[in-house]
Amino acid sequence: MSILVCSLLVNVLQAQQDEVRSSVLQLNTITTAVPFLIINPETRGGGMGDVGVSTSPDGNSLHWNVAKYAFIEGKSGASISYTPWLRALVPDISLSYLTGYYRIDKMSTVAVGLRYFSLGNIQFTDQFGNNTVQFTPNEFALNAGYSRKLAQRLSGGLSAKFITSNLTGGQTVGGANSKPGRTIAVDLGVFYTNDDLVMFDKDVVVSWGAAISNLGAKISYTDATTRDFLPINLRLGPTVMWHLNDFNKISASVDFNKYMVPSPPKYAEDANGNFQQDANGNFVISSGLDPDRPVPSAVFTSFYDAPGYGDYNDAGEWEPISAGVLREELNEVSAGIGIEYWYDNQFAFRTGYFTEHFSKGNRKYLTLGAGLKLNVFSLDFSYLISTYNVRRNVGTTSPLANTLRFTLSFNFDEMSKAEGTD
Repeated sequence: MSILVCSLLVNVLQAQQDEVRSSVLQLNTITTAVPFLIINPETRGGGMGDVGVSTSPDGNSLHWNVAKYAFIEGKSGASISYTPWLRALVPDISLSYLTGYYRIDKMSTVAVGLRYFSLGNIQFTDQFGNNTVQFTPNEFALNAGYSRKLAQRLSGGLSAKFITSNLTGGQTVGGANSKPGRTIAVDLGVFYTNDDLVMFDKDVVVSWGAAISNLGAKISYTDATTRDFLPINLRLGPTVMWHLNDFNKISASVDFNKYMVPSPPKYAEDANGNFQQDANGNFVISSGLDPDRPVPSAVFTSFYDAPGYGDYNDAGEWEPISAGVLREELNEVSAGIGIEYWYDNQFAFRTGYFTEHFSKGNRKYLTLGAGLKLNVFSLDFSYLISTYNVRRNVGTTSPLANTLRFTLSFNFDEMSKAEGTD
């Protein structure tokens, strides 16, 4: 556990990257602070290849696309989800998620959510290896959202969140005094759905969604000027649902994801393979853009700032291959596809697949899920099966392997009816 947390601390406290990436298909993974914000915390999407930007609205739409709440059925509801995380590495990391929504009128809905990420217990030591204090690193985000119909089939939504990341408990790390990182961010979303269509002689619902998540100020864990980007993410994709008959329906969804933060540039090297520095001691960028730029600039330039595939020449300069920049930008797009089947609106079966280019993280996995929906509550679970590229990683296991998620949801409308108060 301590090794994992120390690795996280190194990532967020370092001002410069010092990795050598010098092959044509080099690793160039995008890293950010508070990556727990991008982890799917709920079960339905977890069983469908981590998709959800355009699926039918439910109580956990706050994570995927807040705009979907404007079309949600029912007056109010709540859900709680739990995910034991990275159990292939350590036994005590978990992600908990609590959400609730309330329909104000036919046009608008509000929602709230709390996400809590616990990294387990670690033992801090001093420079001589003596035990000092034990601490449980943790992160949480509290957010509230509003969704409103903009037209008969179109809605928009906005969610604001407060983020706290306490990884050290104020301990000195790497000779620097640390503190909890705090910042604020917003999520923006649009959702379109049309249920007045026919395909293959079956009633069809076609939906489309787009959302930008975690758009906010940088976060810092020290008093130094270095600050780190949030995992600003663009997600978009369609969903098609077929009503096969009165008891059976099936849907297919696709999500595409792209980080809207700087891609790591390539730095010039000298004859000995060391990074070159300018007169101010900064690394000389050979290809790509300077990652230390304002958030608005980073968001827009994230679509063309990749250094591209290539190699270093004899002068230590990075030379991208033809169309290398476009190729690397496309490789930064991850994708998920999911299928969901419902019988009589009571039993659900789900499956999906998620893929990411190996140079950008190499997350590849198959997901399975099921759900049981009763009048007052519903219970869902999902299971992740890693399809990690064993040809490149012989003898290794993905830390995401065998991930389980659980979600318990409540329908307050049906609860009121059961109590005879409606």
